[in-house]
Amino acid sequence: MAKEYETVIGLEVHVELATKTKIFCGCSTAFGGDPNTHTCPVCTGMPGSLPVLNKQVLEYAIAVGLATNCDITRYGKFDRKNYFYPDNPQNYQISQLYLPICRNGYVEIETETGTKKVGIHEIHMEEDAGKLIHDEWEDASLVDYNRSGVPLIEIVSEPDMRSAEEVNAYLDKLRLLIQYLGASDCKLQEGSMRADVNLSVREKGATEFGTRTEMKNLNSFRAITHAIEGERERQIALIEDGIGVTQETRRWDDTKGESYAMRSKEDAQDYRYFPDPDLVPIVVSDELLESIRKKQPEFRTEKMARYKEEYDIPEYDIEIITNSKRMADIFEETVALGAQPKKVSNWLMVETLRLLKEKEMDPADLRFSPEHLAKLIELTEKKEINSSVAKEVFEVMFDEDVDPQAYVEEKGLKAVNDEGALRKTIEEVIANNPQAVEDFHNGKEKAIGALVGQTMKAMKGKCDPAQVNSIIRELL
Repeated sequence: MAKEYETVIGLEVHVELATKTKIFCGCSTAFGGDPNTHTCPVCTGMPGSLPVLNKQVLEYAIAVGLATNCDITRYGKFDRKNYFYPDNPQNYQISQLYLPICRNGYVEIETETGTKKVGIHEIHMEEDAGKLIHDEWEDASLVDYNRSGVPLIEIVSEPDMRSAEEVNAYLDKLRLLIQYLGASDCKLQEGSMRADVNLSVREKGATEFGTRTEMKNLNSFRAITHAIEGERERQIALIEDGIGVTQETRRWDDTKGESYAMRSKEDAQDYRYFPDPDLVPIVVSDELLESIRKKQPEFRTEKMARYKEEYDIPEYDIEIITNSKRMADIFEETVALGAQPKKVSNWLMVETLRLLKEKEMDPADLRFSPEHLAKLIELTEKKEINSSVAKEVFEVMFDEDVDPQAYVEEKGLKAVNDEGALRKTIEEVIANNPQAVEDFHNGKEKAIGALVGQTMKAMKGKCDPAQVNSIIRELL
């Protein structure tokens, strides 16, 4: 009988925090910028320069810790992790080994098998390294230190996950918690959220863990799923062949659909951690902890429950809207301006999602304001514009956040509410389309559509199709 295997997975998730300046200096954290322009003596590791902790980094780390049910370390410090690599300007990284800021937390995840708690071993603060750029023409490597010193938190889970589905549910839960806090945009594709997967397999029913490998270079949920499935199969094949698994760090290549060894963990260098002598200890006062606790937002789970109670919109809409903090904010603010919840939801669920998909955009990057969406809905309700003009205006609004009222007036898109003029046009259309009139009288309903279309064309789209339809039927 074939042996059954269980996968055991733990994650190390690095999250780039949304501060305007770096963790230990005043340099900008803005993405882009010419190489080595967002730098100073501190983040380039110049001798004699002194780091000073950015308070916002500490506050974000504590906020994430509270959201993930962690114990907050009230007296902590930073440590130096020594390693020698060109993208690491000081030849050490400032991190937290002995007293991480958050410990012993958990998050609840939902999968097809139900609800499950995933333990969080710790969350610590650290600085990012620079970026190596390999120049194949010159056969040289260049270093850009703009990213050096960008603040990170590393969230280390317990080995509680058993499948790619659980891993994706866990990452999605973290992503939403952190986005709702405003601590990071958590875009995997841009590297502001990065996951390393520690994975081992063991026979079902075994209590001992197998030998684990760590996989790096995972920048999408799809890549993570493929990497987990690929590594599971690779390890089972090694065990079945009696070879055994080597503890090592592997890099996943999503294009080839395979991983390869980077370095063995057995002879990994000793990082020689010791307390950083240039940074004072971190003391978290009762007042600071309380002020961060008070600022915690309404998270997605509570928001979903409230939407069900307050707004008469389908559950599916609620799920999609609350899956993005930006989308939820637009929805709530537009409703607060007097728009009907279902109408706001329709604009977000249909046109907004269509354009996001078409332009390959993230909901976090939506530019149109709730004020302008509320105004567009009002213009449609008052029949000042018809639905096809509303869609046309929304497309421009989506790109440029124009004021719909001003745009409609400037482009002359207002609906013609002069019934006399409209009747006159319809009479002309009927007179010029005897065949469509005959078809309608012979029971062909579709003929009405042709007459409505001709009228809309003659009126340059500035009338209400429902009103046109009603007048045509009356005249026929």
